[in-house]
Order: sequence, then C-alpha cells, then structure tokens
Amino acid sequence: MASIYSTHSRAGRCVFCVAGLALFAWSARGQYDPDWARHFRIGAMVGLNIKADFKMSGMLQINRAPGVYDDGYVHPSQNANGYTANWGYDSPAQVTGNSLMMQETTSLTPTASTTTKADAAPLPGFDLGYGGNLWYWNRVRIGWDFGFGFLPINIAANEPTSAAVNGSVFSFGIPSGPDGPVVLPTAPYHGGSSLVGPQILDTGVLAGLINGTPAKLTGSQTLDVMLYTLRLGPSIYWDFNRYLGMSVGVGPALGIVSGDLKYNETITTATVVQNEGKISKTDLVYGWYANATLLCHLVKHGDIYISGQYMPLGNATISGQGRQGTLKLNGAAYISAGVNWPF
Repeated sequence: MASIYSTHSRAGRCVFCVAGLALFAWSARGQYDPDWARHFRIGAMVGLNIKADFKMSGMLQINRAPGVYDDGYVHPSQNANGYTANWGYDSPAQVTGNSLMMQETTSLTPTASTTTKADAAPLPGFDLGYGGNLWYWNRVRIGWDFGFGFLPINIAANEPTSAAVNGSVFSFGIPSGPDGPVVLPTAPYHGGSSLVGPQILDTGVLAGLINGTPAKLTGSQTLDVMLYTLRLGPSIYWDFNRYLGMSVGVGPALGIVSGDLKYNETITTATVVQNEGKISKTDLVYGWYANATLLCHLVKHGDIYISGQYMPLGNATISGQGRQGTLKLNGAAYISAGVNWPF
C-alpha cells in the first residue's frame, strides 16, 4: 500500500506542476505588453574557442631572493660581526678545505626558440545588455543595443625544453678554532635565524663562473587575465507571438585585456632551481560582433533569454624578460542566458 500511495502522490504532484505551468503561461499571455520601448538584461556567459600562444627566446633571468643559492642559503646575522648562523647547504661536496661553496644560477637560454599553443576550456563569465527602440511597426522593432561582458581567462601551457645556464660560484669562509676549521654539521643542514649554531662568514667571495651548462627546463607559463568587452550597434527585434521573440544585432566591439603572464619553472642541472614570476600588462583589442537572442515572455515585464554571439577581436600580447604570451580572440564565441526586463 505504501508503494501505491507513493506512486499516486508523485503523479498528483506532476499533474499539479503541469497545471501550474499552464496557468502561468496563460497569465503571461494576458500580461504581455507589446509596447515596451527599452530593455535591460543580465545573465551568465560562457566563452568558447579562446586560444593562446606562449614563446620563450633569448636570455631569461632567474628570480631569487637575496642570499638564496642553488644549493643552499646564507643570510646575514643581526649582530653585524661578519658571521652568521642563518645558513644551510645541501651536499657535503660543497665543503672545500675551510670554505663552503654556493652556486648561483643567474640566467638561462633555451637552446631553441620555443612556441607552445594552448586552448582554453569553456570559460564562465558575466553579461549585461541595454537597448532601445527607434522605430516600431507591427511586431518588428528596429533599435540599438549596448552590451558589456566580463570574462576571467586562465590558460596554461607546459612543454619541457633544453637550455644552457649561466651563473657564479661563491666561497664562504669557515672560521677556525684551536684545532683547525670548525667541523660543519652533516649535509643537508638548515640553520635558523637565531644566534645558536655553527657560524660561517656571511659574505661570499667570487670563486668561479658557470657558462653554458646544459640544463632541462620544465614548468608552466600561464595567461591569467580579465577580458572586458564593450559592444554597440543596431538591432532588429520581432515577436513571433505573445510567448516568443527574437532579436539580432551587429556592430563594432572593443576588448580590454588586463592581467599577468605568470611562469613557474624548474631548471635541472646538478642542482634543481625553482624560478617563478609574472609580467603584467593591459592591452586593447578591436573587432566586431554579431548575435542572435531568443526571448521567452513570462510576465508583463519579465523574460528569460538565451543568446549566441560571435565576436572576433584582435590578439593581446603580454611580454617581457624573454617570455611572451599571446591571447588569441580572433575566433571567440559566447553563449549567455539570463533575465530580460522590457519596459
């Protein structure tokens, strides 16, 4: 009996919902106002077919904090006596006599100019529109439409390549005691900022250069930007009936691309070096748009809509430090859906 009751209950709810929708549609038919002169809409948007190219060429600089080396660190002490306990090293091979050697990679050069292409997944965003009618005849309206779009874009590429690195080797003195140089803790060792622990000289002496050492470069480059679009052009609108209407429009478009080209790389030789940073820029791109919007009239001053838009714009480039990221918008398309208010 419980099963029969549950089945009847679900059927009753379905009938109630269908009846409610029918009543709502009949109410909408009675409330629809065909004399509206302006409209405003707001909705969610998805960006499609957005691509990017990434390039590296020439000599690329390594970003690192002061006192940090490929195989350790040496930070000056606050006591300013020329010695520090705030140091660390990775390998026992770095100890040579009464000196501790530290390697500092300062630049790398890809062995060949590299170009990596990447496609963005569908990107969620936000869309606004406002417009008005200039001429009205029967069910047809000719007017204008202004739109604004906001789309966060994140596209990353990762393609390993070979490189040659340059840098320097520095020697840090190990103080001597009555029985000779102080014995350092076994590597790997990482001291702290306190004065407790063995000390070494906090200033290094240039002991050699690194030129053209082969290395493997891995990691990612990422375009992390915001795309703001503005569009303005004529539009044609017509009502199929009291329930459905459609508009089409075409005109010029402007895009503002603002954000960063980020990189996070690993450089591998005998040591492993992490290198990360970003380059920021704002760029303008120009183009045109064509869209078609289908509207369903629900209440007197309320529609739901779905819109498709093709808006090819130019390429936006962020470059610097031997790196370049190009956002390619020449085939971009957008789908949006939301609420429209005719008034």
